[in-house]
Formats: sequence, C-alpha cells, structure tokens
Amino acid sequence: MVNTVVVGAGMGGLSAAIRLAAAGRQVVVLEQYAEPGGKVGQSAVGEMAFDTGPSLLTLPEVFDRVLRLAGTSLAEEVALRCLSPSFRYIYPDGAVLDTYAELDATLESVGRALGARAQTELAAFLTYARRIWEASADNFVFCEAPSLSGITKLGPRAWLSLPRIDAHRTMISAIRQRIKSPHLRSLLLRFATYNGSDPRRAPATLNCIAHVDLALGGHGVEGGLHALAQAFFRVAQRLGVTFRFCSPVERIIAGSGANRFEVVSNGDRFSADQVVVNADVAHLAETLLIAPGEKPKVSTPFSTSGICAVFRAESRAERAAHTVIFPECYEDEFSDLFDAQRIPRQPTVYLCDQARAHGRIEVEGAVPVFAMINAPSVTREQENEASLELPSALARLRERAVSVGALGIQDDMVWHRGHVDLARRYPGSRGAIYGAASNDALSAFRRPPNRVPNMPGLYLASGSAHPGGGVPMCVQSGLLAAECALADAEGFKRFR
Repeated sequence: MVNTVVVGAGMGGLSAAIRLAAAGRQVVVLEQYAEPGGKVGQSAVGEMAFDTGPSLLTLPEVFDRVLRLAGTSLAEEVALRCLSPSFRYIYPDGAVLDTYAELDATLESVGRALGARAQTELAAFLTYARRIWEASADNFVFCEAPSLSGITKLGPRAWLSLPRIDAHRTMISAIRQRIKSPHLRSLLLRFATYNGSDPRRAPATLNCIAHVDLALGGHGVEGGLHALAQAFFRVAQRLGVTFRFCSPVERIIAGSGANRFEVVSNGDRFSADQVVVNADVAHLAETLLIAPGEKPKVSTPFSTSGICAVFRAESRAERAAHTVIFPECYEDEFSDLFDAQRIPRQPTVYLCDQARAHGRIEVEGAVPVFAMINAPSVTREQENEASLELPSALARLRERAVSVGALGIQDDMVWHRGHVDLARRYPGSRGAIYGAASNDALSAFRRPPNRVPNMPGLYLASGSAHPGGGVPMCVQSGLLAAECALADAEGFKRFR
C-alpha cells in the first residue's frame, strides 16, 4: 500500500508529488501518456524538436519554491533566458511595439512607437495593476481556496486591501477609463487570454496580469518549457517517487478506513489513504470517481481553447522571441469566442520563435516557430462539426503571419493540433486550456478548492481547480493540494 497516488504527471501532479515525497510520503504517479509534463509537452519532426504548449515562463518564484522544498532550486535545475526584446506587437495600421524584459525599456519603447501620452498612460496603469497584484496574490493565489465566508475571517488589514482588487468593474471598463491609446487597449485586453477569459465580463482584478507580464517579466527556458517539466520529473525521481507511464486511470473508488481509496489503472489496483488528482475536475466528477454522496462541482463557463501549429521556418535575426499580430477590431474576437462560440473570423495570431525564446537548435538554417490562435471550448456533441473548421482556421493563421512577414510563404507547417484534439486528449476539458474562465467577480469563489469537500483524502491539483489556469497556477495548485494532504494526514494521525 502506498501513502498517496497522484493521478497525472502534468505540472500540478509533479509539483504535488515533489512536495509530498519531500515530506516523507510514499508517492506513486499514474500518467496516461508516455512522458511527464501534460500540456507542457514537446514533439519532434526529424531532427527538429519543439514545444507544443506554453511558450513563456512567468512567476519563476513559484517553481523555485517547490524545488527548494526538495533541497534544490530553479537555478540549479534549468537555465532561464532573458528576452530583450521579448514581445513584438504588430497592429493593423502598421504600428509596431516592442516590449522588453526591463520595464523602463518597455516604457521607452512605448514612447517611441506610440507617443509620450501612451507612455505616461501605461506607466500609470502598471502602478494600478501592481496594487491589484499586491492586494490579491496572498488572498487569492498563494493560499487555500477563498470562500465568501472566509473573507470575514481575514481581519481588518485584508478587508482594507480588498477594494484595491477592483472586482466591481470589468477589465474592459477599467482599461477604457485609464487608457486612451487604442494600441495599448488591445495590448492590455489581451492579458485576459492568459487564463482564457472574456475581458468584457472578467473582473478588473485580472488587470494584475499586466503587472506580472510587463513589470515582473517573462522568461525563456533553455531547451523549452518542456525542459522545466523534465526538471520537475528528475527531482521527483530523486526523492523516490514512482512513475508509471502509459497507465491511464479508469476508476477512483472511495471507501473508508485507513486505505480509503482504490485507484484502478490498466487492471492494477493501488490502495492509498490519499489521492491527488491532476486531471480536469469534470473528468473526475463525470467518469473517474465512484463514491457515495456529492461529487466535486465543475466550475463554468469553460475557458478558451486554441488551435496551434509549428512551422519549420527560415531563421531570421530580426524576428522577436514572441510576436502578436492584432486584427482590425480586436474586440470582435471576444464576441466570436464567447457570444457566437466560433473560431474568430479575424483571429489574433501569436507566434514564438523557439530558437530565440528557448535556444532550440537550428536545423539546416530552419527554426521551429510555434503559432496559435484562440478558439472556443467544444462539447462532445460539437466535436465533429468543429473538426471541419480546422483547415480553414490554420489557413487564416498562416495567411495573417505571412502578410506581416512573421513567416515566409515557403515555411512549412510540420505539426498542428486543434481545439477538438485537445478536448479528446484531455478528457473532461472540452479543449479548454485554462479550466474555467474568470468571467465574473465570483469566479474565484466558485472554482473547486484543492481539498474536495466531504471527501476526506481526495485533492485537486490542476488548472481546473484553485487557483486557476496557466503553468505557474498549476504548479501552485499542486503545492496547495499537497499542503492540504499533509495537514490532513497529520490531523488524522493525532486523531487516531
């Protein structure tokens, strides 16, 4: 009998496994695919290797905190890359704006590209965004899941800080009030897509993402973000964690007593007193969990999905590490995604030159360029019809990138994945990349907590649970799930 079974070797599962093993727990991780990382994946075509998921590392201290619990550090396990310029934003009127790892350099670039007034506006907005982050991070990210009843227990100091999170307005209304530059408005609205939300409905609290991205800064990872997943995997192995790959979990059966759970995988049964689930909450509730009583609640609406491709592109010294190509009317994209539930007719295109961002090796003068457009999540009933839209969506992606010179007409697409592919690869997700969208002021309170209510010993560690989607949040979710498990195990021991 093992102490803890972790279902899934994505970043949340790896984080939980490291924390539990570092505390002396016996941990077995069951993963349905052949390698760790989950959505932080990689692939290869011939000699060209490339990431197939996230392309930017933010909040490195979250990763470092987990690794230090295991006696190592982020700096010891991977090499981060400072990107300057980091992002290049290309607008339909021909304006081009570069942002940098250093905030002062970014503000100077805004002044050159968009004028002194825009520079002043962005500086003031980022002061506002920093205040939101400072008021919200400890109460909504780096702690157990918030609850409306728990707000009353925070104390006077926290109560005084709550108005600064600006939850009573929407992202778009706060941006419109503070920013007159249409170019900056598009840049700032795009941060809603970092967790798949609609800025017309999401609380202005999400404007803190602008501070995280532009002021705290993003990084590349030598060898790609999958190298980070591999580093977490190596650390977990050093701590004695057992991994079983190609081992999809079929059932989690809740019982009672010391061996409270049986986890069934490939016909094998693993008894455990605690189970950490690094899978979509909907998959757990609808398929995996066999238990009396109420199952975990799924938070809705689902976030956006994505259509991704990788091009074998000619190496270009002038290409930025990350490029964003805006359409004529950016707000129409959110209407398409959230109102019409369709792939945007004029999508914003994101590209990552993985050689510049992550040091991926050139192959015969060519580099991997990852490209993505947003897409809506899909129900099972919509999957077949949605699959038919993929070729035209990929064609629009390519056409937009070629039209501004970000790709060459001769660059070959060597890999792609649609939103339906994501839905099928990650059961219960509907293809949503970030779990639930944060499309109202109460989203944080409705997101499933890391400790499943009324189900002792069952924990959630994924982007569909607290604190939400995105790689740093998934790692934090795994850490919080593990901390809950350790606290409960100690309490159970004392009780006995």
